[in-house]
Amino acid sequence: MKGLKGVIGRVRGWRRGWHERSKLERIDLYTRVTLCSITWFFAVSWGLLPLGDALDEGPVAIALAGAFLAANIAQSVLSNRNVALAFDAYRGTAPFPPGRLRLPTALQVLMTGLLVALAAVGGVQEEGLVLLVLDLPVAFGIPYVLLVPVRRFLLQSAAFTAAVLALLAAVGVPGGLLFGAFVSLVVVVLLVLVSARPSVWSLSVMWQAEEARDMQARLAVAEERLRFGRDMHDVLGRNLSVIALKSELAVELAQRGNPAAMDQMVEVQRIARASQQEVRDVVRGYREADLPTELMGAQGVLQAAGISVTVEGADGPAGIGAPAAVQAALGWVVRETATNVLRHGDPRHCWIRLARTRDAVVLEVENDGAGATRPLGGADGDDGGGGGSGLAGLRVRLGALGGSLSAGAVGDDLFRVTATVPLTARPDTNGRLAPSPEPSAAPSVLPEER
Repeated sequence: MKGLKGVIGRVRGWRRGWHERSKLERIDLYTRVTLCSITWFFAVSWGLLPLGDALDEGPVAIALAGAFLAANIAQSVLSNRNVALAFDAYRGTAPFPPGRLRLPTALQVLMTGLLVALAAVGGVQEEGLVLLVLDLPVAFGIPYVLLVPVRRFLLQSAAFTAAVLALLAAVGVPGGLLFGAFVSLVVVVLLVLVSARPSVWSLSVMWQAEEARDMQARLAVAEERLRFGRDMHDVLGRNLSVIALKSELAVELAQRGNPAAMDQMVEVQRIARASQQEVRDVVRGYREADLPTELMGAQGVLQAAGISVTVEGADGPAGIGAPAAVQAALGWVVRETATNVLRHGDPRHCWIRLARTRDAVVLEVENDGAGATRPLGGADGDDGGGGGSGLAGLRVRLGALGGSLSAGAVGDDLFRVTATVPLTARPDTNGRLAPSPEPSAAPSVLPEER
């Protein structure tokens, strides 16, 4: 019973690990497993079945067949171990250690010699010889084709084919079987080429596109930070220069005993307070949520990350016609959910819908690719890992206005956040929404880095 539970636990762990991978990581793993499986498919079918003929041909043929089988298994194991390194070398992420090809090359030579010896002692029948030739270069060729240019691979394969045919002819294999062996080698070389090389090339292009999307998102965030820096410089630069000059003037006047020094210091105080207010205005504008701006920012950054976005109802009365306090509250929801869509899950599409009822505005943010993850912040109290308000903070913020927020899975692959804010919501006396938790660190236009 314990053994069965252990097996079930491993299966569940594998399933959970599969769902936690992104779609591109799944494709990567699928491609690697497929190439490794091809090696074993040939080894246990074409490479193993013909060796049964050797059992009727005496101990020498049996010994040669056993040695060929052992070498074939060893070559398949080495091939599977080298596939991952060959992938990385093809993508240019890590060099392939040249020494790892020495043993596979030696095994390839050994397998070729054993095949020729089997043919010489009659340890393999006519059809079996063709099948063994079909299996001969597969295990070595799958990782090797990723390490050399196509032209070089074809030339070396042609040389290998000529050497095998010459050795088989030297031990008396008839012309008909030589032609069959030639066709088998040509077919398997082309099969290795078209199965491994295009698959890894396509995967490499997809990884490059993924890296480009990540870079676009980072550049968008960096651009927003530069914009904020420019705004702060414009606000503080001139006023600080004026403060410095007036302070120097006040010092000079005070040293001379001129009462105008007091007036200059009063002016410095006024400018400093004005600068402080201007900085507050800039920061408030940067941190306060504006629904149209948040919708455009969320759409831009999600699309930069390769996620298609559909926005519905933003141009109608639910968006433009809603009171400012309602728009600000819903802007926070858009900001937080867009940030968490980037941070969790592996979505392909995100839907943002605004609708207006008789006494409230309803915002829905939904994305696919939820799987086993929590794409929009997860359970109550989860801050999404970013130190911001998260869904729990949004509930507090909306609750202070009489609104509500719900979040949960919709089906197997969708996750939806629904925010409802009454039309009677009003800001406080400072022009802000009613008391709320500290906002997320994400900027007003672009959510936090992925």
